[in-house]
Amino acid sequence: MIKIGSIELGDFPLLLAPMEDVSDPPFRYVCKQYGADLMYTEFISSEGLIRDAAKSIKKLDIFEYERPIGIQLFGSDIDSMREAGIIADRANPDLIDINYGCPVKNVACKGAGAALLQNIPKMVQMTAEIVKIANRPVTVKTRLGWDDNTKNVPEVAERLQDIGIQALSIHGRTRSQMYKGEADWTLIGEIKNNPRIHIPIFGNGDVGTPEKAKEMKDRYGVDGIMIGRGSIGYPWIFNEIKHFMKTGTHLPLPVIADRVKVCRQHLDKSVEWKGVRQGIIEMRRHYTNYFKGLPNFRDHRMKLVTTDSYEELLSLLSDVEKMYAEIEI
Repeated sequence: MIKIGSIELGDFPLLLAPMEDVSDPPFRYVCKQYGADLMYTEFISSEGLIRDAAKSIKKLDIFEYERPIGIQLFGSDIDSMREAGIIADRANPDLIDINYGCPVKNVACKGAGAALLQNIPKMVQMTAEIVKIANRPVTVKTRLGWDDNTKNVPEVAERLQDIGIQALSIHGRTRSQMYKGEADWTLIGEIKNNPRIHIPIFGNGDVGTPEKAKEMKDRYGVDGIMIGRGSIGYPWIFNEIKHFMKTGTHLPLPVIADRVKVCRQHLDKSVEWKGVRQGIIEMRRHYTNYFKGLPNFRDHRMKLVTTDSYEELLSLLSDVEKMYAEIEI
């Protein structure tokens, strides 16, 4: 049984990665329905939280059906991160996660996210402050290092464990790689097999099939896998991996009726959470992913992303289901 603090996650948990503009409550809802064991909010700016910015505050929304769930924070100033940690702690998540892995320019070039991989003492100090104020487990997500010459995650793992984090998720790329090339899990495996390390180690990067998940588990011995892009438009991946791990066989692939059903659930949760207009707008980024692989889908997609009517959206989704009922994806 893998545990983070007192949170029991099963024998080999599958985690939904925090993804900006993706892993909001509606998306988390469908991933939970299809097997995600632990989920995180989108990453939240510490500066936004302490300044009471509406967008950052809204990201604190969590629901009972999502548990266990972590709130993920990022920032470059230790005092601001400490204050944001206090605010996040009051929102009563199951854990608080710190982002030391985001590679995008407007985060890393401001000294947050993966930038902290260039300043390990500051990373350790920042983490220690949040561990002190939190009334729940603190975890970290990071990368292998800043670039190929500074793959310092083995040192990071030991030092962060020593100051009290209770799990570590590692993306198998450096910051300079962004999301290009193949993820390298070698160092992730070395950390997991380091006799000094006793906290759960979760691997992340390029797991898009049940076979790949089993390969990473068997080869590197990680305690679980964090899945990000592989779940976008395809929440079934969690249950598919679990079934394959248990039986060595594949679940039937989702047919068009399954895709439309989950897309509707996602839309309904989006409207419920953000209101009709905003919920419809925020759902638009997901249609291409739900219906990836359908031939001649462009016209349907254009209608889905331009209508402001909830009723019309339901009608369009019904049309998609009827039109593609006989097509294997």
